[in-house]
This record gives sequence, C-alpha cells and structure tokens, in this order.
Amino acid sequence: MRQLILNVPLLLLMISCSDPAQQTKVSTALPQVEVLSETFVMPELNRNRQVRLYLPPGYSSSDKEYPVLYMHDGQNVFDDATAFAGEWGVDETLNELAASGQLELIVVAIDNGGEQRITELNPVDHPKYGKAEGKAYVEFIANTVKPYIDQHYRTLVDAKHTGIMGSSLGGLISHYAILQFPQVFGKAGIFSPSYWITGEQVRWFENHPAAKDARLYFYMGGKEGDSMVPDLQKVYQAVLSQGHPAELTQYHLVEDAEHNEAAWRSEFKTAVLWLFKAH
Repeated sequence: MRQLILNVPLLLLMISCSDPAQQTKVSTALPQVEVLSETFVMPELNRNRQVRLYLPPGYSSSDKEYPVLYMHDGQNVFDDATAFAGEWGVDETLNELAASGQLELIVVAIDNGGEQRITELNPVDHPKYGKAEGKAYVEFIANTVKPYIDQHYRTLVDAKHTGIMGSSLGGLISHYAILQFPQVFGKAGIFSPSYWITGEQVRWFENHPAAKDARLYFYMGGKEGDSMVPDLQKVYQAVLSQGHPAELTQYHLVEDAEHNEAAWRSEFKTAVLWLFKAH
C-alpha cells in the first residue's frame, strides 16, 4: 500500500484540469499546431476523443513524407493553456530541430480522458481503480487514429518510422503498445513509466520481449517516488536479458529530476533524436 499512496498523487498530476483558472492562460502553441476537427470515436469505449497535430514548418511547401510520433496526454504536449502542470514544449523543440536540419517530424497527440485516464492508460485490471481499458485505447490509436493520419497527411507509414511516447501512465502504455503492435510502432519513448500500478503483473513486461529491431528509450528521474526507479531498473535489465540489442536500448536516469512536465520537456530533445536516428 505504501507504494500506491506515494504514487497516486503522481498519476493525478497528469490528469487534465477543468479549473476555470486554466482557461485564462495564454496559448503557447505555435502555428504548426492544430486541433483536428475530426471527431475520433473510440470504438470499444464508446467515447469521443480530441486529437492535436503538429506539422513541421516546411510541410506545406514540400511534398516530402515524414515520420510520425504518437503521444498521450495531448493537453500537455504543446500548449500551456490546456496543460495541467506545464507543457512539454514539443512544438518549440521540433521547430528548432527542423531549423537546424536535425529532424522533421509529425506529432499526433491524443488528449487524455480526464477521469478515465487511469483506466485508459492501464493495461491491467486494478482492484481500486477499476477495469483496465489500455488494450482498447491502444487499439484506438493503431486502428482508428493512425489510419486517418496516414490517409490525410504525408506520412512514412511503416513501423520503422512510427513511434509512441508518453510519461507516467503514458510511459506504461507506450511500452505496452510497442509490444502489442510491433507491426505499427517501431519506437517507444517510455518516460517515468508507472509500472507500480500493474502490481505483480509487472512481470508481464519483463517476460514479453519487443521486436528485435524496436528502439526503446527508457527515462526516469531519481526523485520520482518509492518504487519508480527500482521498477524501471528491473524491467530494463529484463529487456537486456531477453536479448534486445543494446544499441537499440537506452536508459537515462537523471538523479535530481522529479515526476513533472519540466523534467520530461528537458529530456524530449535527446530522446526524440535518438529514437528517430537515421537508420
């Protein structure tokens, strides 16, 4: 129980807030970001979900096809006006990388479901938090959102050029997604994964290897909570012991970092450059 008590506040940190004060914030999203007007229905969950899109600065003036990164907690990815505790600054970082010729990337950010976040991003039933909806959520991204994006935008559609990334429960579900859909996602940014919520079933992650050509980037802050670091170290060592190529596996521990958007924002550039490194 001690683990749950320490870590539940960390989960709640990422849930979108409906506080009216949030609405007074000035938008920080750059012109390359838009909220898609399409209504995305989550088939098995009977819910609609908002999706945000970032296109590289040169998208409209080129005929290039681009790799794609899918991210969770879309409210926190681009815009301080919609973020609960600060944004990742993904659009600013990617504009800088595009300007320097290092990386051009499309990002698709799926909003979290507020109160449903804890079940949608959890692949394992929990006695306190309820029936897991992680499988249906990942299927929604793979079978509904990605086909729409590939049809309407110039994307490199194969797994080699498609990544998934998130933090906290978003990190957990990103790891799950690359194991469940290796034909869809070839890269995963697994930031501060909340393995603790899976309990003993954390062994599932230890016992299920990723595709041998998958790129896995694990990140953790040293001050994130009781079992966060040990759990990730166990999973990371299991990944290596399964024979996953060391050159396709990264583990970065930042000793003084906490469980927040500021830390994930600081790590994003390093992670995305490594994940989408030219093959």
